[in-house]
Amino acid sequence: MTLPSTNKVLVIGYVWPEPRSSAASGHVMQILETFLQQGWDITFSSPAGPGEHKADLAALGIREVPIELNNSSFDEFISELAPDIVLFDQFMMEEQFGWRVEKHCPQALRVLETSDLQSLRHARHQRLKDRLKRNPEQNDFSDVFAPALSDEFALMAETDLAKREIAALYRCDLNLMISEVEIQLLIEQFGVPAQLLHWCPLMIDPPVVEPAVMAGRANFLSIGNFRHAPNWDAVLWLKTTIWPLIRQQLPQAQLHIYGAYTPPKATALHNAKDGFHIMNWAEDALQVMSAARICLAPLRFGAGIKGKLVDAMLCGTPSVTTPVGAEGMHGEHCWPGAITECAIDFANSAVALYNDEGQWQQARAAGYNLLTERYSQSVHGPALIEKLRYCQENLQQLRVINFTGSMLRHHSHKSTQYMSQWIEAKNRLPQQTKDI
Repeated sequence: MTLPSTNKVLVIGYVWPEPRSSAASGHVMQILETFLQQGWDITFSSPAGPGEHKADLAALGIREVPIELNNSSFDEFISELAPDIVLFDQFMMEEQFGWRVEKHCPQALRVLETSDLQSLRHARHQRLKDRLKRNPEQNDFSDVFAPALSDEFALMAETDLAKREIAALYRCDLNLMISEVEIQLLIEQFGVPAQLLHWCPLMIDPPVVEPAVMAGRANFLSIGNFRHAPNWDAVLWLKTTIWPLIRQQLPQAQLHIYGAYTPPKATALHNAKDGFHIMNWAEDALQVMSAARICLAPLRFGAGIKGKLVDAMLCGTPSVTTPVGAEGMHGEHCWPGAITECAIDFANSAVALYNDEGQWQQARAAGYNLLTERYSQSVHGPALIEKLRYCQENLQQLRVINFTGSMLRHHSHKSTQYMSQWIEAKNRLPQQTKDI
């Protein structure tokens, strides 16, 4: 296959990117910047309305084209654009628009940016809910944090969400996975072919300026979009259990909690007397992270990897988290802080890091090492471009190998086509016939 001199890329986003509000949007922006470095022509479309903190894509030279769900105007739009690559941001966009891409641009390389496995995140949320119903007072969550991949599969396999998400992975030519653990789960438990998956974590350049040392910092910090259910659950666990345990040892300690789209239920938790401060959205997340002494991320469920913890490494800020928070993030390397499974250990680790400069410095160095070894833009950017080029060059052969994906695309296209024909025929019937 002859490759185009410069790729024309269409990105179909679940939302318009807000890199200062979520790690998922930050990852999308990193991918877009990688494409721009190649001189590729990019159009970004989304059926969502623009958010409060939307990135200015046009300033980067990216065309912004709003689209609508279930609207045939998309057919004309994509036919005229004729993209070489279509990137779906989250699997729901492949569900909604994939059949139209198949119809009008069958030779376009189909790529899915997963952000995380949503079916895994939802299954883990249900496990936590069940666990809290059985024993709401017990704050040791080691049973929740340490399931085997086979147990994760058993929890996910019967859910509609998993079936929809795995089908979307098959229908695409390449799926960008942010977590190696999720890649392992898909290959070993779901039987997804390895050639459909590409590890593409957050891509970060090392810090240019040395962040402040321990003596120049104060307070604990927690940060994350309040609309993201794992973040909200973490805030509740902090409020009810972890923060009181920390204040018992550090009576003057202060916790600043930042997050986009702060709801009234979060604002109601603010209590300056207890040092528990709801700070709303941070204009510059890296600035507030660099000023904090410790980052707290008590995540009891979730998936993917955590942008707040990568930001903490970038800012030289040690972090305390859970096995869910650290999953897929550090490989064989030391964690830059502490990983704990119960509230008491979490609080004790946070206090020890806050007070012990030697331990704090060791954690800070581990964070810089992790950034260099696992998250380098100079490594993952070129690897992504190389993989996309390979898939384009071998697209026909790869699609023959991925028969399941071809079959699913065929049925998705045909079933939707038949439904559209049925709706058009129904609309031509007299009104009294339609009402039957």
